[in-house]
Amino acid sequence: MLEKSAGVETRFAPEETGTISGYAAVWGKRDLYGDVVQRGAFAKSLTAHQTSGTRPLMLWAHDPARPVGVWSEIREDATGLHVTGTLVMDSTAGRDAHAMLKAQAIDGLSIGFKTVRAAPAPGGRIVHEMELIEISLVSRPAQAAARVASVRSAPFHPEAAGLAAFIRQCAGKLRNK
Repeated sequence: MLEKSAGVETRFAPEETGTISGYAAVWGKRDLYGDVVQRGAFAKSLTAHQTSGTRPLMLWAHDPARPVGVWSEIREDATGLHVTGTLVMDSTAGRDAHAMLKAQAIDGLSIGFKTVRAAPAPGGRIVHEMELIEISLVSRPAQAAARVASVRSAPFHPEAAGLAAFIRQCAGKLRNK
């Protein structure tokens, strides 16, 4: 919910605690290993996941023993591979990941994949197709532009709605002075 009064924005995100989004890969950007991912590289893999009812895992630092949440939306857009997911806040790993993201101690995303089709290029390769296995939260991503862009952290509380109403009321009184 977004409310504006006297130039002040108040945002409340009920039931979205632990929701994160960002880019797991950005088109045309060389990573630390020399790979440059091309637009469309994930298309077949995403279709295969959708067809089989699976999805890439959300892990902590590529550790298959440390899942931290689930990806609810993974799609290619003009910038890269955009992801949205939810940390499992009922787990210690999910709460820890959320705390680290909120504190901005980490903000990286990194993909775990199998190369299907790539071509050699100076200093590395151009990746045209890959099988996406997992997307991890990491402290240092291989591709510098692969980052978490938003973290939802404010659970909805009825008293917060009362606070929002009070703020709107005060803003209205200020406008009328």
